[in-house]
Amino acid sequence: MNTALPIEKEERPPAMRKMRPPNLLLTVLGPFIGLALVVGLFSSMPEVRPYFLTGANFKIIFIQTVIVAIGALGMTLIVISGGIDLSVGSVIALTSVVAAILLTQNFSPFLVVLLAILAGGVIGSINGAMVAGFRMMPFIVTLGMMGIARGIAKWLAKSQPVNAPESSINNWMALNDPDHFFPLPPGVWIAIGLACLMSLVMRRTVFGRYVFAIGSNEAAARLCGIRVQWQKVAIYALAGLFFGLAGLLQLSRLTQGDPTIAIGLELDIIAAVVIGGASLNGGTGSILGSMIGALIMAVLRNGSNQMGLPTYMQEILIGFVIILAVGLDKLRQRRAAT
Repeated sequence: MNTALPIEKEERPPAMRKMRPPNLLLTVLGPFIGLALVVGLFSSMPEVRPYFLTGANFKIIFIQTVIVAIGALGMTLIVISGGIDLSVGSVIALTSVVAAILLTQNFSPFLVVLLAILAGGVIGSINGAMVAGFRMMPFIVTLGMMGIARGIAKWLAKSQPVNAPESSINNWMALNDPDHFFPLPPGVWIAIGLACLMSLVMRRTVFGRYVFAIGSNEAAARLCGIRVQWQKVAIYALAGLFFGLAGLLQLSRLTQGDPTIAIGLELDIIAAVVIGGASLNGGTGSILGSMIGALIMAVLRNGSNQMGLPTYMQEILIGFVIILAVGLDKLRQRRAAT
């Protein structure tokens, strides 16, 4: 019996098929409207406008977006499938430390990149295996892994930054020609290319449809013949690969592996995914929306710095944005239900 046929007949995930036009419009255009409002807000301030609306500043914004955007690629898969991962910040710190240590041991940059990304994938596989195999709550599993990965990073680095020698990895996030928008560093193009690739994967492949199906109704997906446990392991493992890549980009940006970096970064990444239209209940979301959400977070931080707001005010602002994003998610769910 061809049990996968009902899923493959539809191009859109079940959660999207149930939406009324206004709710669909809110989900698709909401992130773009939010980005336009944030840019318009800072552009309307005379003391900020001359510095904010420049190609050089938007180049900085794009560079600041990259790490959150790469992390959001993996988090989007997890959130759409109905899960969550709180360990992403610690994984980024750990993989940056691993890469820095390998560089100090004279490993080739290619091998360093491969091993650091694989390290992220291994951690993701462990998370997925515990969530799927032992049917544990993703919140609890990844909360525990957050502490484990952070502790391993501090142990490997002896609780101090590991200065990496000069290598080609350093050029990934280098700010060349800071007075002009182009050329953009390779890290920005890597994020754009991966976003395009994952958008095709989520919309045009069986794997992508399975991710939506599991998040929409896991029991129904299992009855349709989807091997839910293996799919979950694959989802968390793939997300871990993205987190490992984000750690490499963090190393490129700082030129050192620091076990204390990326504390709280998981909140920015989750907020970017939710702002982009994903539902914390699963079954809804998009790669493009998550990328716009990551850009909104970067614009908020950049504009706040341009205004001279202290760090604590920025944290309060980001907190309000997270609450607003979750509130919009609840509004979308209510409209879909009615």
